[in-house]
Amino acid sequence: MKLTIDELNEDTRIDSYLAEIMQDLSRSKIQTIIKSGKCLVNTKEVKPSYCLKLGDTIELEETEIKPLEILPENLPLDIIWENDDMAVINKPSGMLTHPTPIEQNGTLVNALLNHYGSNLSDINGDMRRGILHRLDRNTSGLIMIAKNNIAHEFLVNEMKEHNFCKKYLAVVRGIIEKDEFEINTPIGRHPTQPHKMAVNGKGAKESLTEVKVIERLNGATLVELTLITGRTHQIRVHMSSIGHPVYNDTLYGFGKVKIKTGEQVLQSYKLEFTPPNSNERICLEIPHDDKLTKVLTSLKF
Repeated sequence: MKLTIDELNEDTRIDSYLAEIMQDLSRSKIQTIIKSGKCLVNTKEVKPSYCLKLGDTIELEETEIKPLEILPENLPLDIIWENDDMAVINKPSGMLTHPTPIEQNGTLVNALLNHYGSNLSDINGDMRRGILHRLDRNTSGLIMIAKNNIAHEFLVNEMKEHNFCKKYLAVVRGIIEKDEFEINTPIGRHPTQPHKMAVNGKGAKESLTEVKVIERLNGATLVELTLITGRTHQIRVHMSSIGHPVYNDTLYGFGKVKIKTGEQVLQSYKLEFTPPNSNERICLEIPHDDKLTKVLTSLKF
């Protein structure tokens, strides 16, 4: 088996990465495989603690692995735009982008496999067929899908070169006074809670978010956020770090809410990109989702 690392998995320990995609193997067994030389990165042996880099190629002896079987599921799929090489999907809040060892059903990948079959890139393995970038489970909105490996590599390079634009809408706590500003603080793994990220955390990398106030509400602000980098939980960490956590984001300190919604009122609402094999610039924008609509209606003066 050969796997290529893109932005979804960079900075992850190789033993952690393999534990996510290999079934019925303990962490210690995976570490033994790596130490034995049966797992190579860029044709070289590495330690289990090796942190994956963008573009790394992992080669595993087929006899050592039993990948999780990910099955197609007839789930609703909101296709906003597509051509022969790629698609843009509106992912609902509450849906995982791809399966995990704990949850192998009900994800976007299960829906994609049902709709597109084998017409999906497999650079990231079967658990991430077609997936180029993540949206958190409870973040809704636009996500790009690659239908073949050539398109996948092209789009990953476009992301790396910042030749596309992703914009989000969020309701955040408190009134933000400045109309526009940047948050430019590095993000890494939280030092004591590995399921979280933190400003200046372990292995922190440059992280840049542009913030624009759209509307000031009753005790809250609607903002547009443009991701210049794409770190895990970037918007949620950055907004929390300046005292304006995303509405109902309990992981990053929003606290009690008056208006009940699913976690984090955050939507990937606008996407601008150039498709593979084309010079046409595509700009897509979707309406507010149900969570955003509910909170905005309740918090308007």
